[in-house]
Amino acid sequence: MSYFDNIRTFVRVYELGSMSAAARDQRISAAVASSRISQLEEYLSVRLFQRTTRQLNPTEQGNIFYRGACKILEIIEEAESEVNSITHSPRGLLHIAAPLGVGRRLIAPLIPEFRKKFPLITLRLRLSDRKLDLTAEGLDVAFFLGVPEDSAMHIRKIADCPRVLCAAPQYLKSRGFPENPTELTNGIHDCLNLRYPGAPEFQWPLQLEKGISKVAVKGPYESDDGDVLTDWALEGHGIILKPSFEVAAHLATGRLVPVLEKCPPIPIQMALLYLHRRHQDPKTRLFIEFTVKRMQAALRTN
Repeated sequence: MSYFDNIRTFVRVYELGSMSAAARDQRISAAVASSRISQLEEYLSVRLFQRTTRQLNPTEQGNIFYRGACKILEIIEEAESEVNSITHSPRGLLHIAAPLGVGRRLIAPLIPEFRKKFPLITLRLRLSDRKLDLTAEGLDVAFFLGVPEDSAMHIRKIADCPRVLCAAPQYLKSRGFPENPTELTNGIHDCLNLRYPGAPEFQWPLQLEKGISKVAVKGPYESDDGDVLTDWALEGHGIILKPSFEVAAHLATGRLVPVLEKCPPIPIQMALLYLHRRHQDPKTRLFIEFTVKRMQAALRTN
């Protein structure tokens, strides 16, 4: 298997553009990753990368070998998938990503149950509210909220999730309830914003009598972690826009209170992305079917 390990490492180094990043991705040391590339170069009698202290760029031979290496790995994955289908014992490693709130509340609780049913499948769950690239980051499945920009990926819709504007009682006691959306833009109220590099949405879409309006909200608090925003809201620092399932418990206990209910935010799509060829893999297909049904049921109860 060492030659195939070398090829897999080469592909990740090529895609990530970094020996250390590829090593972290494959859970090996940078020294092992470098050794695997060196072994490949020695076997092929070519240099696959030009290395400097700051950059690592593929050579012409490296570009050619990458295209062939991807085909080799696809054939191996397809063969493994066919064997797993016949033996009814799906196995292997699944890389999954999800936004923090979705991952913590909906997906993470399902993984032990999935592993109990399919003990030969290993799962790695990565939680982040930033935009992720499936191909570059070696992901099999990525859950998301909103509308993806990458139309080359296949989308499986899970549900349209209602959203709510809410704040803590102590904040509303000191600042008052907002009476109209303009108070979110003129400094009367503080809004807690989810922002990260490449964030597609910097406005809050609200349903008004005249139709949907995107409100450019303002506030002194920003984070790329949605749960941090919830914590700030609970502490009385401002108003948040959240999928209802993420704050349902706080709304039920009164720790957060809905505001501007006459002009609510529009629902947001929850879905997952996957590469078509990866969906043919039994373990990926099983995970998608297993989680989607349970997530839909969980969302109906919130």
